[in-house]
Amino acid sequence: MSASYGFYGDDFTGATDTLAHLARAGHRTRLFLAPPTQARLDGAGPLDAIGIAGAARAMPPAAMREELARVGACFAALGVRVMHYKVCSTFDSAPETGNIATAIATLRGHAGNPFVPIVGGQPGLQRYCVFGQLFAASGDDTRAVHRIDRHPTMSRHPVTPMHEADLRLHLERQGLRDVDLIDWRAYASPIDELEAKVDAKLALGASAILFDVLRDDDLHTLGRLIESRSRRAPLLAVGASSVAQAWCAANPVPTLHESHTSPPLGRAQGPVFVLAGSLSPVTAAQIEATRSYWKVELDPLASDGDTLQFRAAPIVDMLREGRNVLAFTRRPQASTHEKQGDASRERTAHACAALLRDVVRAARPRRIGIAGGDTSSHAVQALDAWGLSYRAPLTTGVTVCRLHADEPWLDGTEVMFKGGQMGGADVLERLVTG
Repeated sequence: MSASYGFYGDDFTGATDTLAHLARAGHRTRLFLAPPTQARLDGAGPLDAIGIAGAARAMPPAAMREELARVGACFAALGVRVMHYKVCSTFDSAPETGNIATAIATLRGHAGNPFVPIVGGQPGLQRYCVFGQLFAASGDDTRAVHRIDRHPTMSRHPVTPMHEADLRLHLERQGLRDVDLIDWRAYASPIDELEAKVDAKLALGASAILFDVLRDDDLHTLGRLIESRSRRAPLLAVGASSVAQAWCAANPVPTLHESHTSPPLGRAQGPVFVLAGSLSPVTAAQIEATRSYWKVELDPLASDGDTLQFRAAPIVDMLREGRNVLAFTRRPQASTHEKQGDASRERTAHACAALLRDVVRAARPRRIGIAGGDTSSHAVQALDAWGLSYRAPLTTGVTVCRLHADEPWLDGTEVMFKGGQMGGADVLERLVTG
């Protein structure tokens, strides 16, 4: 099997967004939960793109290097021409957590092309990069756009706060030096002039090149550039799902076969279970807006020895009675949250994962939702699944996927993945109603 495009999502919500963009463009795509064996690949059939969903966004550098070395080797063995390290569209990361420079240093050796493009925006999610500065909207219900270091949520992210808007400086602080910039004005030039600019910057020692993105048309230009360069040698590209959008623009599928399309998501045929571990104000507003769920608040600070008191039994009972259930972690006071260390947050994430595993095994809901990038990564890894395929969009930036598992009762389960900043106020209601 030979796929042209390979992507690694540094969390599950981001990985499924990239999966959705590729699938909707007609490319045969499968998302695996680990580097796939040959047997898994053979079972998937012909693929244009393959993805690996991971949790690098929440990892320290040593763990990232270990995981991404396996990923890079897998993609190189498969002969992918574009190796995409998918990051959050807000680029939130830090030297000790989700270090993007560490990811680039680990993966670029498996690509072989000196050109490492960093795509700096995703207009469809209201993420924009202008003269190297990143801007983002603050939610689906407002058109206000903020410089990322003044963003009401991302500048205060509990683990990876964005204190620098210039992505070159942001990455330099993580260890990636000599990042050059090609700004939006260059896209008005013929493609050969853009190619010449890239050659000149590489000749001067650029370790990577950041590209502004203001409009979807900018992605079409970047797609042509990435496609052209990847035909010389496999390359590593870094950015949000906009990298996949750019590649799709340069690699259109002439005819969308029936196997590439899915019917719209209908009303759930049984009880829905949602686990919300995100502490985002956007997610909090979505939880507040729900009317179709029984809500169960989980206290991440309450403990019994080393075991957080997340109780599965009452949730299982309600689901078995046919009720929709929304379990969410309590948002701690700011002063308390600041005192929480990485170990405490890690315990919370693993407790959420254990809760999801226990609930799904006991109640076997056929539609579930997970809110929060880090929560998604840990939670899905706790299930006995091996892959995901695209099912349908729920709203902008929020995708419903189909689980692939060896257990018949789990195989085919519909799963919504939602990042903390994604979706409108009614997104959790839509998971019930379709």
